[in-house]
This record gives sequence, C-alpha cells and structure tokens, in this order.
Amino acid sequence: MAVPGIKLGSEGFEVSAQGLGCMGMSAFYGPPKSEDEMISLIHHAVSKGITFLDTSDFYGPHTNEILLGKALKGIRDKVQVATKFGATFESGTIEARGDPAYVHACCEGSLKRLDVDCIDLYYQHRIDTRVPIEVTIGEMKKLVEEGKVKYIGFSEASPSTIRRAHAIHPITAVQVEWSLWTRDVEEEIVPTCRELGIGIVPYSPLGRGFLSSGAKIIESSGDKDYRKNMPRFQGETLERNKAIFEKLLAISSSKQSTPGQLALAWVQHQGNDVAPIPGTTKVTNLEENIGSFSVKLTPMEMKEIEGIVSNGIYRDRYGIDDMNIS
Repeated sequence: MAVPGIKLGSEGFEVSAQGLGCMGMSAFYGPPKSEDEMISLIHHAVSKGITFLDTSDFYGPHTNEILLGKALKGIRDKVQVATKFGATFESGTIEARGDPAYVHACCEGSLKRLDVDCIDLYYQHRIDTRVPIEVTIGEMKKLVEEGKVKYIGFSEASPSTIRRAHAIHPITAVQVEWSLWTRDVEEEIVPTCRELGIGIVPYSPLGRGFLSSGAKIIESSGDKDYRKNMPRFQGETLERNKAIFEKLLAISSSKQSTPGQLALAWVQHQGNDVAPIPGTTKVTNLEENIGSFSVKLTPMEMKEIEGIVSNGIYRDRYGIDDMNIS
C-alpha cells in the first residue's frame, strides 16, 4: 500500500503521513541494535514511502544521529530529517537547555553527525524555563536565516509557549505523545496547534509497543529497557492495561487487523495535519505499521475504541517530573 503524504504547518513542509521514530535503534529500549540491520531497515522504510525520519542528539547521546547520517547516504533527497536539541545529561540528571550559544552549538553538532547541509525540521526537545522562549526561538530563527534549518518545531511544549514562539517565527510542527492511552494533549495543545496552523507529530502512537503487543513487549524486554521503570508497565496498572489490550484485540480481529494497526489507525484518523512516528527495529513491524492505512474506522468505531481505553489507563507517563514541560 502506498503511504500518503501530508503537509505540516503553514509553510508547505511535505512529509509522509507516517514517519519512522529511530530512537529505539540506538537507545533506551535495550542495547543498540546492529548498525547494518538498522540502515537496511531505514532504506526499506524509504522504499515503502516512509520518508519522515525522526532522531535527536539526546538519543545515545549522539549515536542515533550518527547512525541516521550513515543511512542517509544516497537517499538524502528522498527524505525529511527531523532532529532535536535541548535535553542533556550534563549534570548527571536530565535537564533542558535553550540558551542561544547552546542552540547554535547543538545545530552544528547535529549537522556534522547527520552529515547534511541542512536539517529539515529542528525541534527544541524540552523547554528550558530559565530562558525566555523568545530568546531560544530567536536563535532558532537565525538558523533558518543561515540556511542550516528549514523548519522549526517543539517537542512537549505548553500552549502559551507555543503561542509566544509562533509570534516570533512560524512553528511548523509540535511533537507530542499521543495515542489511545495518552490523550491529555487533546484538551489544549492540539486545539492550539490547529488554531495556529501547526502540524502535529505524535510519538509513541503505539503506547511504547504495548498497544501492538500487549504485556509481552515488557515481559520479553531486557534489564536495560527503561520501560520497565514506567508506571504503566508495573503492578496493578499493568494488569488493568492487560485487560484493555484484550478488548482492543477483539475489536481488531473483527476488523481483520492487528491491535497495533487498530491503535495506529486511530491516531491517523485524527486529521490530515497529523503524522505519527512509530518506532521499530524490525521490518515485519514496519510492514504492519504501514498496513494501518488500510484500516478504516467510522466515528462510531472511534468512540467505541476510545471508550474501552478511557477507563483505567494510568495517566502518569514517566513517574517523574517530565523535564519542566511548560
């Protein structure tokens, strides 16, 4: 099936309607995967029409950008590359940074690791509340003017931050965690983006794999998989979520789809300004994700699915303060 294209934001940025999150290839979900296999996976994704590739200098750190840079050889003109700055381990804990010198240095570093002349979409990964957003976005605007960045975005920003930044320079996309079990963005962030003509890029649209594989995604993972520390994968919450998964499995069977395709189709039905970026390290999963475009949901089916998941999902995503989201 052909992957459709969409436009994000008001400046004509065209991407595939489903992207590829590359984080898990290098970090957080266990040991780094085989470089050759991941490059082959990325090339396969592009051959199938998945051209919107997502990374960050935080993943590794740096190693995921290096991997993607190697994968881009010979296909740069076929893809749209998104990367991020602003999340660091500098003091031994996760912190956000947005001071101008840091913004500029991060961009130069990403350009070098990706081995590209220009980054298609450059996000601030987390908001540094110590620096006025007008200062940070002002430096990002300079990167656009210098030809080092084409479009600007945010990952995890409040409506007020988005508005203030958008007044300085058009924001093309806001990346948010949005899936059947993370829907709080629908209250204010999604409406704000739509009011301002900003595209929406849902990450973890499959609930970090749970909505496609159920509890086995965590039961089969290694000790270095950080999902094991998340509240949704622990104790009574995990048991409750198992029951929800079984209900989604029943609906997906009736639709002749997998539960992951059902969950991803639900995100893709949210509008033509939405481009989810499910991550995977396996070609079979990639093919399954692409198959979600063949799953058509009526408004009644959408409400039925939402009703199943709305009762009982643990809303705390990380169990910690999420890096000063504001």
